[in-house]
Amino acid sequence: MARHLLEEEDLFVASSGPGSASPGRVRLRTLVVVRWIAVIGQMFSLLLVRYGLGFELPILPCAITVLASAVLNGILAIQYPTTARLSNRGATLFLAYDLLQLCALLYMTGGLTNPFAILILVPVVISATILSAGSTFLLGALALLFSILLAFWHLPLPWAPDRLDLPVLYRSAIWTGLALGIVFMSVYAGRVAFETRRMSDALMATHEALARAQQLSAVGGLAASAAHELGTPLGTIHLVAKEMARDMPEDFEYREDLELLVTQAERCRGILKELSHSPGDGDDAFKLTTLTGLVEAAVEPYRAFGARIEVLPQTGHPPTVYRSPEVLHGLSNFVENAMDFARSGVRVEIYWDQPEITVFVDDDGPGIPLDVLKTLGEPYRTSRPETGGMGLGVFISKTLLEYSGARVQFANRSENNRIAGARVAIHWPRGIIDPSRDSPGLGGA
Repeated sequence: MARHLLEEEDLFVASSGPGSASPGRVRLRTLVVVRWIAVIGQMFSLLLVRYGLGFELPILPCAITVLASAVLNGILAIQYPTTARLSNRGATLFLAYDLLQLCALLYMTGGLTNPFAILILVPVVISATILSAGSTFLLGALALLFSILLAFWHLPLPWAPDRLDLPVLYRSAIWTGLALGIVFMSVYAGRVAFETRRMSDALMATHEALARAQQLSAVGGLAASAAHELGTPLGTIHLVAKEMARDMPEDFEYREDLELLVTQAERCRGILKELSHSPGDGDDAFKLTTLTGLVEAAVEPYRAFGARIEVLPQTGHPPTVYRSPEVLHGLSNFVENAMDFARSGVRVEIYWDQPEITVFVDDDGPGIPLDVLKTLGEPYRTSRPETGGMGLGVFISKTLLEYSGARVQFANRSENNRIAGARVAIHWPRGIIDPSRDSPGLGGA
């Protein structure tokens, strides 16, 4: 019955598998273990002070306060599975109780003059790392309120042989230190946890994009293998049909059917020829292409939209590279971004001079704002919040290209002391990108 009441108040959320935890959700078992550690430490301290050091203190009320936490912890551990997760609200109430229990103990053992008063920080810092900013603010406000009350209202600090009374100024200084610690530690811990969660989510999105690219590559490899295997029998069919159509007289009853068969066989050969250029994990002949061909493959989907895209390779024979899905995805995304900001068109320049291979993606738009340029490439950084974008496109593209061994740089081009557009520069060492240099090549690792 109690469990249903808790679930009705949204204190628990559905269990989820590993890696699915999100901000505002924490495993119940984690907080239960932390509370057990606190209960054991509190009971040990009470027994040591009372019976080890011989200091007088209200041991029975203190022990009841500690045992109440132990009983509640035991009920939660027995009634709920180890995979149960607390909602943001449930975890907030859990930590609020811990804060209240600790302050009750401090009230009976000297208030802020108790050396263990520093533990008031613990629930707030835990909240900052796993809960929402609103929950952390609420717990921080409760901690400050309780610390103010403990500074002026508390039972005497256990001491012998005489009572120890600290000056009000000293107690005020202790409260000030606690208040500053609550504010600064919660802000710092919250910021670090927030950045960690964002980076984890962004990397997960990158892995998903890479997995999709690899699936497409596998499908392309299957198509290329099928085209390779079907090419010979289809060529035989085409040759036989063509010979039969040539040898039959003009008034032959099935001549039109033979000509149709020849035409369709030629069409099938053309389709298979296109499929044979698909990337995949089969024969290297289907994986390899020139650097210019790789860039053209990344650019080609956007030519259908009528955009003016110039691909300007260096004169000479381009190096041979692998048709890497990571590089194709990264280049395509940068070309798409350039098109979004370009006024008239996009220019892609390709150079393969020693010791690097370089691809420049330039647009003639307004350029990248300086405040955005400093953080461009980090997750959840976008210059177009009005479009509702998550700011992961550039991060994913940069990560995928760096996975292939590239170095990615962002800058603004200038002409006549004016910004003439944005530039993305992608550099690969020749030892990484060129399979003829005894290297695995792009995506060949």
